[in-house]
Amino acid sequence: MPRFYIAQPLAAGQLVDLPPAVAHHINVVRLEPGAAITLFNGEGGQYPAVLRDVGKKRATAELQAFDPREAELPFPVTLAQALPEGSKMDWIIEKAVELGVTAVQPLAARRCVVRLSAERAEKKLEHWQGVIEAAAEQSGRNRLPRLAPPLELRDWLAQPADGQRILLSPRASTSLAQWTRAQPAQPVTLLVGPEGGFTDEEEALAMQHGALALSAGPRVLRTETAALAVLAVLAAAWGGM
Repeated sequence: MPRFYIAQPLAAGQLVDLPPAVAHHINVVRLEPGAAITLFNGEGGQYPAVLRDVGKKRATAELQAFDPREAELPFPVTLAQALPEGSKMDWIIEKAVELGVTAVQPLAARRCVVRLSAERAEKKLEHWQGVIEAAAEQSGRNRLPRLAPPLELRDWLAQPADGQRILLSPRASTSLAQWTRAQPAQPVTLLVGPEGGFTDEEEALAMQHGALALSAGPRVLRTETAALAVLAVLAAAWGGM
């Protein structure tokens, strides 16, 4: 059943004018009046709905009884990802949402190739928000992960930690798999470096601020692979898969 995110209050029995982008998609896939769809607003749960009217540029749907279904991990995970080059961040965010990440914090680190001006950062945030919404639609999630504005690594580390910060480092002597087996499920933040990794100074600074250095195993993973592999490990160990 097609799922669509709409940013507005929803209630059973409501007749909703769907946003232009959703109406366009409904036209593209040739859904007709009477077709069943699902709507959610990112605040939890979802509403089965029936299309009542479909035009070239508009569509309306009638909401059915509220469905409290959730597909969240039983523990919150923040992904603090140093900005990679090209479109890799799109892919990282999309897959992290599919795997259950709760929040995404883009970071600027010394070896980042990408540097965002204020204007470009605003455009990127708007684009990444769209990636999050589409990934939530596809993966069956009814809550949208939070997306924070990009920060310098040093500035972000100075903020209060939201759970245990885990610094993914190939130089760490303990693996994340070993650590999770000895720990109960808990809020965590995954700190992932750019293509060239964090510098020694950045890793030292992270650990000074309470980050725990763990490896993702004996193989060196790319920046676009590391967080996703770790999310899968956490879900397998603590529940959510």
